[in-house]
Amino acid sequence: MATTSDKSPVFLDTNILLRSNVVTAPLHREVRAMVESLWNGETEMWISRQVLREYLSSVTRPQVFMKPMSSDVATARIRLFEAQFHVADETTEVTKNLLTLLETISIGGKQIHDANIVATMQTYGIKRLCTLNIVDFTRFSDHITLLSVNAKE
Repeated sequence: MATTSDKSPVFLDTNILLRSNVVTAPLHREVRAMVESLWNGETEMWISRQVLREYLSSVTRPQVFMKPMSSDVATARIRLFEAQFHVADETTEVTKNLLTLLETISIGGKQIHDANIVATMQTYGIKRLCTLNIVDFTRFSDHITLLSVNAKE
């Protein structure tokens, strides 16, 4: 497991983006502190169009810890994230990397979303993933290094 003192780029999973930006979310303080530590260390932070879609899906539906966000607020947040983070687009190369992962690692169903994040990271040369879903991404440990607040989703 990596530390936040490493200066190499970091990809933020949806659960990190969500919990660092929704004050009523579980682990908000811990996740926010970790993201701020990365910012203060001038670490290059990445998200993807997939992460933005997943964030929108989460904040615009009822959650145990929050009411749905209005479309106006959610849209404003996405625009802010696009300004704050490097945003990886889904390209033909991402799809090629995804298919290679599918051929080499036994995955299916919802795990495809995780594999697509790893494929995106590979395409953009990002080795570290900040996530709360350590168990879900362990299968990709030959390809990425995990960074977390040591919590489960």
